[in-house]
Amino acid sequence: MAEKFPGNDVEGLRRLVRQVPVGHLAFVDKGNPRVLPIAIAAQDDDPPTILLHGSTGSHWLRLVATGIPVSLAVTAVDGLVVARSAFESSIHYRSAVMFGSCTPVIPEAREAVLELLTDALIPGRVAEIRRPHQRELAATLVLRMTIEEWSWKVSDGWPDDPADDVAGPAWAGVLPATVRYEQALDSPDLASGIEIPPSVARLLGSDG
Repeated sequence: MAEKFPGNDVEGLRRLVRQVPVGHLAFVDKGNPRVLPIAIAAQDDDPPTILLHGSTGSHWLRLVATGIPVSLAVTAVDGLVVARSAFESSIHYRSAVMFGSCTPVIPEAREAVLELLTDALIPGRVAEIRRPHQRELAATLVLRMTIEEWSWKVSDGWPDDPADDVAGPAWAGVLPATVRYEQALDSPDLASGIEIPPSVARLLGSDG
């Protein structure tokens, strides 16, 4: 199956980051390559600004905050392409690799950006929970990644089997993949009478 390089699909990039909340941030530390899995969200710039956060105690995140060059990879697996041979079988995916650098969010904007990150993961959740304590904000390093260059890659379509395989007895097709949450498990220390909130119900598809 041929891979496509659709170019500057900014909306596709935004949609990918909305659907895939974890990226892999790569950088060099003392001459050694590092990769850091990290939760992400996007602001509506063109191209989007990527928001990241983690503990102020993280050596790697503090290093990234100094503005060193970084790259961020985000991939969504959309299905399996089942061809009539192993050679032609493949994966449906959308993938972006972004290159740039990160800067810390100023303290006055930190809470607002963390709210954006929270609602990116669970839409509507911020309105249901308490405000963060100052010590929690102080313990959280929030970064903005400015994208200087990026590549966008898509693989989709049907199996590209040669004619002699098509004439053979093997099945071929596509298995679309769907990511969903199966159920909400109450925390063991949850007080009685507290129901599943609307934000969680929407993720479960049970909000009516």
